[in-house]
Amino acid sequence: MDPNMLLYASLSILLIIYVSKLFKKSMHLPPSPFPKLPIIGHLHLIKKPLRRTLDTLCKTIGPIFSLRFGSFLVVVMSSPAAVEECFTKNDIVLASRPHLTMGKYIGYK
Repeated sequence: MDPNMLLYASLSILLIIYVSKLFKKSMHLPPSPFPKLPIIGHLHLIKKPLRRTLDTLCKTIGPIFSLRFGSFLVVVMSSPAAVEECFTKNDIVLASRPHLTMGKYIGYK
C-alpha cells in the first residue's frame, strides 16, 4: 500500500472518532453499562426476567441510567424521587415522542 494513502486513511479514522466523541459528550446522557455493542447496543445484557436485570443494573450503576436498544435510547429511572423530578419539573422537555418513518407513510394525517 502507498504510505500516503495509509496516512490519509488513519488520519480520517482518527478524525471521525474525535468528532463522534465530541458529539457524544454534548448529549449529557446518564451513565450506561460498559459493553455496548455497535449495532445492537445493550440488547445482549437483557435476560428473561427483565425486572431482575434492570434491578441488577440499578444496583451497579445507580438509580438513573441509559441503555441503547439498537438505535433507540432508553432512560431507566428506579427511584421515586427521580421519577417525580422527571414528571413534575421536566415534563415539557420529556413529553415528546419519536418521529417514526412508518407513521409518515402509513399513518393518517
